[in-house]
Amino acid sequence: MIAQFYQNIILKNPKSIFIILLITLISFGYHSKNFRLDASSETLLIEGDPDLKYLQEISERYGSKEFLILTYTPNEGMVSDVSINNLLSLKYKIQSLDWVHNVVTLLDIPLLNSSDAPLQERLESFKTLKDEGIDKNRGFNEIVNSPVFRNFVISEDGKTSGIIVYIKKNEQLKDVQKKTKEEIEKYKDQLKKQNHKNILEIRDVIKSYEDIGKIHLGGIPMIADDMMSFIKSDIIVFGLGVLIFIIATLWFVFKRIIWIIVPISSCFFSVIIMMGILGLLGWKVTVISSNFIALMLILTMAMNIHMSTRFLQIRENYPQMSILELITLTTEKMFWPILYTVLTTIIAFISLVFSEIKPIIDFGWMMTLGLITSFIITFTLLPSLINFVPTENISIKENKDSIITSFFSKVSQNNHKIIFMITGILILLSLIGISRLEVENSFINYFNKKTEIYKGMKLIDEKLGGTTPLEVILKFPKKEKVKTEEDDEFEDWGDENENDVEKYWFTKDKIDKISSVHNYLDSLPQVGKVLSFSSIIDVATLLNNNKPLGTLEMGVLYTKIPETIKTEVIDPYISIKNNEARINLRIIDSQENLRRNDLIKKINYDLENQLGLKKDEFKLAGVLILFNNLLQSLFKSQILTLGLVMIGIFLMFIILFKNIKLSLIGVIPNFIAAFFILGIIGLLGIPLDMMTITIAAITIGIAVDNSIHYIYRFKEEFTISKDYNKTINLCHSTVGKAILNTSITIVFGFSILVLSKFIPTIYFGIFTGIAMLLAMVSVLTLLPSLILLLKPFGK
Repeated sequence: MIAQFYQNIILKNPKSIFIILLITLISFGYHSKNFRLDASSETLLIEGDPDLKYLQEISERYGSKEFLILTYTPNEGMVSDVSINNLLSLKYKIQSLDWVHNVVTLLDIPLLNSSDAPLQERLESFKTLKDEGIDKNRGFNEIVNSPVFRNFVISEDGKTSGIIVYIKKNEQLKDVQKKTKEEIEKYKDQLKKQNHKNILEIRDVIKSYEDIGKIHLGGIPMIADDMMSFIKSDIIVFGLGVLIFIIATLWFVFKRIIWIIVPISSCFFSVIIMMGILGLLGWKVTVISSNFIALMLILTMAMNIHMSTRFLQIRENYPQMSILELITLTTEKMFWPILYTVLTTIIAFISLVFSEIKPIIDFGWMMTLGLITSFIITFTLLPSLINFVPTENISIKENKDSIITSFFSKVSQNNHKIIFMITGILILLSLIGISRLEVENSFINYFNKKTEIYKGMKLIDEKLGGTTPLEVILKFPKKEKVKTEEDDEFEDWGDENENDVEKYWFTKDKIDKISSVHNYLDSLPQVGKVLSFSSIIDVATLLNNNKPLGTLEMGVLYTKIPETIKTEVIDPYISIKNNEARINLRIIDSQENLRRNDLIKKINYDLENQLGLKKDEFKLAGVLILFNNLLQSLFKSQILTLGLVMIGIFLMFIILFKNIKLSLIGVIPNFIAAFFILGIIGLLGIPLDMMTITIAAITIGIAVDNSIHYIYRFKEEFTISKDYNKTINLCHSTVGKAILNTSITIVFGFSILVLSKFIPTIYFGIFTGIAMLLAMVSVLTLLPSLILLLKPFGK
């Protein structure tokens, strides 16, 4: 009934179908204007991660401002008059930008040891390096040796300083949270545009100061903006690159303009309609899914090559048939194998939905919808367009046998032992490589060394105390205040009743606990800069002629410190109201052999077992925790994803071929190809990331298409010849050519991804291409060898 409907409605009314498709294209093409990109940090997080919620609470509690950071390495010495004037000029120039809240440089650091005045006086009227009459060398040495500012605004060698540019807080943000999802998305788009404008402006400023030294830009807003540029660039480069290669492949295979126009039309319709669907649904393309257009082009082209090749072969065999009869016979013979290839590929992509990582989930759904779109277009547009072509232009000049497929045919029939031996070696290497797989990865290594992201992060990492933040929150048990003898000594500081809570909070127990945890963290080789209230105590001790302050002295001093210093230097590290302290540290992300998961486990273990803290007295938070959660989730989802794909595809084979032995023969070559690629990744020591983690599942899903086409044709031809060897020769010279052509298209299509600036995308392109090549060779050698060995259709 469905076949009759398809024949009567679709095939017999090509003009009507083409007009409907054209209207559909225009409609969805209009909605493609809502096609959006997203490179925010949320796209690299696990959905509903409780650690993200906790980090947001901590950021709110201790005050978190969005900022950019510049590294400044002057041509002359850091404290020369020229360098100071240049830095001051750069600071004021950046400060004049309307989106900048304030700029903190080396010249804004309070110099508390620059005079011999009493401590309280120095705190209330501190000097900085830009003030006149200050001993610049003495002041500079104070900053370089400061427990707070060394490796923060100045490198240990004193040659590179950090310029922190705080961005104005958007007051509309709280109001937007209460609005509709559509309004929130619109607001986010405005923020991205504003952020892009901000980055362009600050880069213009940096450009005008290039002659004063080396200046690099860093910070999350810059990374997000550059990632957006990478995504846009990748979409254009991949799309155009794959399109050009597909045209070249089609010309090489068919050598007629018509057989370029028809498949390219299918690709064009599929991609534009899919972009419209994404625009309608409000799904945004991230760096993970930036290659979806290239993938859609490749997979749509594969369907069209199989359809076109079979059409031409049928025309050669039945020259007396009309165009309608040829199209009808072609669609009858190709509908089920192409439907099953689409379904098996959908299984591969839909398995990504179980990964817990939003961009990977979205990528899975995007490709699922994309494949359904491509399937519908292939079976409606392609037959319609062929109907419009004059009969004499349809055939290709001469249908020659392929040298490559003929060679594989002979090898598969005459070299069983060699094929099985090589397969055994591949399986062994795969197992060794898979056992070495790891998910440890450095965010800095996601980028090309020539990019501004890499240069800025590398310099911050090496010179300014690391890049990836980690927070250790210490929670203190509630105790009643005990008045000490020290109380009477400080009556002249003012009315102590107003500040009782603050003054008596600073007990020896708390201070010792903060200091011991701070010193422990500082001793770890993977840790760069550590900042906490302990750092402030160290500064206060130095200012007090190396005499430690008593606990009450600290409390009274806290109440008397000017608000400007307190807000910037102390409040980010203690919360008297919540009875807790925050220790902020940064991990040296570019350090070789860094094992984030092991480091987090070690810190948790040592705080409890070496420093004697109870589990409820501390908690780790920060970007490092979120990133590690992502990496660990990738590893778990890889096992789940592969398992689901393998089971799903095997069941599909059983339904399609109704033969368990034949189903096993069909999946083995593709599973070996996918596992071998994982093995290569493990053997080369390349860590899995959000892109490479999807290779195995996608490889199986796409590569298995070859098996379906080959076995389906083999089954059809074997019922006629009843001879295994003759059928192999026939299949290699017919469907084998289509497999070869589609595989070459896919392999070189994926190779276009090496032009990306995002390293995981490059790996994805290279390894998926290699896997597809291996899968094609396996289907044309190992699969027929297994058929000859197991004889699934009987002797």
